[in-house]
Amino acid sequence: MAIQGPEIKFDGYNMLLNECVNKRAVREGQRVHAHMIKTCYLPPVYLSTRLIVLYTKCECLGSARHVFDEMPERNVVSWTAMISGYSQRGFASEALHLFVQMLRSDTEPNEFTFATVLTSCTGVSGFELGRQIHSLIIKRNYESHIFVGSSLLDMYAKAGGIHEAQGIFECLPERDVVSCTAIISGYAQLGLDEEALELFRRFQREGMSSNYVTYASLLTALSGLAALDHGKQVHGHVLRCELPFYVVLQNSLIDMYSKCGNLNYARKIFNNMPVRTVISWNAMLVGYSKHGKGKEVVKLFELMREENKVKPDSVTFLAVLSGCSHGGLEDKGLEMFDEMMGGGDGIEAGIEHYGCVIDLLGRAGRVEEAFALIKKMPFEPTAAIWGSLLGACRVHSNTDIGEFVGCRLLEIEPENAGNYVILSNLYASAGRWEDVRNVRELMMEKAVIKEPGRSWIELDQTLHTFYASDRSHPRREEVFLKARELLVKFKESGYVPDQSCVLYDVDEEQKEKILLGHSEKLALAFGLISTSEGVPLRVIKNLRICVDCHNFAKFVSKVYGRRVSIRDKNRFHHIAGGICSCGDYW
Repeated sequence: MAIQGPEIKFDGYNMLLNECVNKRAVREGQRVHAHMIKTCYLPPVYLSTRLIVLYTKCECLGSARHVFDEMPERNVVSWTAMISGYSQRGFASEALHLFVQMLRSDTEPNEFTFATVLTSCTGVSGFELGRQIHSLIIKRNYESHIFVGSSLLDMYAKAGGIHEAQGIFECLPERDVVSCTAIISGYAQLGLDEEALELFRRFQREGMSSNYVTYASLLTALSGLAALDHGKQVHGHVLRCELPFYVVLQNSLIDMYSKCGNLNYARKIFNNMPVRTVISWNAMLVGYSKHGKGKEVVKLFELMREENKVKPDSVTFLAVLSGCSHGGLEDKGLEMFDEMMGGGDGIEAGIEHYGCVIDLLGRAGRVEEAFALIKKMPFEPTAAIWGSLLGACRVHSNTDIGEFVGCRLLEIEPENAGNYVILSNLYASAGRWEDVRNVRELMMEKAVIKEPGRSWIELDQTLHTFYASDRSHPRREEVFLKARELLVKFKESGYVPDQSCVLYDVDEEQKEKILLGHSEKLALAFGLISTSEGVPLRVIKNLRICVDCHNFAKFVSKVYGRRVSIRDKNRFHHIAGGICSCGDYW
């Protein structure tokens, strides 16, 4: 370039820029750009676009936009390259604004433009614009294009419109691994795990080839189902196929094994990772936290600090604070919160972090301090924060604060049955039976309906699901017979059904019957009749486990000598010899 000087023309610049783009050599690319300016060479649209591509790939968006703005004329490729640069770097509003400018310039978008801009249609306002872009796509007859269709269904799925996404998917004239993965991911991200798993099986039957993103999405669904055997099978398949072990896939494996209750496997994958991102650290920290292993959380966080290769983010501190709370390490948790508030890591405490500290103080019996923190924090307390404090008031018999918090919760979310139960239990523990009746009557008056409890247990790679008082399982008669047998046996060993967990105003015999029909008990009964003696039982619950079912599970462990693992909405309960890892506080 230096030798040829002003003699260098299109072919020379094109060759040099292609080399720079392929090698992401930004400094060399800047020299090529500078040479054009010095020699007064006016690059054609194609070369200017190559400069935009180079700068966006090298994360120099300012330089890319400067080149774009200086272009005397632009084509669809130029516009798409700049929009793509913004989209890929997370500048959604800039990408959308540029797309609107493109339309005003009378430049006709192509399939790549539409596929690119749709990835920026996130959030409420972005999604509304995305729907308008969808109308434009239909008018231009691009809806059936594979790239555009995949981006459309991804946009709708991320916005919770899974039925619209499914409709777009079914209308695609041809499907590839990207579109199939997008729809699986959509179901998995919305917690529709069984549907995601069934879709994957369907695509396998249809001969779909899978890539690492497909398996990462599938592992998300298996995490939700806590289907450990299925997860191991997928892991084995990935190893046999010799798929590249990208970080995102390894992170999904850590998350899956943690949520399925196998922390040893999760840590083994974590330890063997050649490169770890902050998501890798967070996945492992959250895993330990959900299992109540506070000391391991702190140790791992200290290792992260020592290695000093990855900076912690807000999720990291959330995992550490939650781990300290679940693990009973209140002093360490408060120390971590103070460290965070010091601003050394450049992370501001959010409402979730305050929520963890309030939960931590509540667990430690420091209810007044927790209440004071709620009053002085710079956020409006959420129902989750008030609920955490109400639970602490119930456990530590603080009726004064509990009454205030309970009434506040009934105002915020009058449809949540759990709040009525905890408040009435708090009144009952204080002997305030008139208030107990008032709360129960208010609940009936408001026609509050409790979300149906659902529990499942995996046996021989089959998920067996039970609902409260469920009569749909093929072995229902055996299951109910076993549950009644357990009730008699456990009563002889000292078990007393906790009838405060029953919401209905019925006699004691009926309350006992309702309690026995809880989904966790049915799943445990099924596990006992379907597995050999001594085999651990793993049950997953969609809601927070009630006090009575928790006690029942402890008796299963104690009387039958089984290890029982229950994953509820909040955490894991590992029970051995009648003692739970949660310390009877959850």
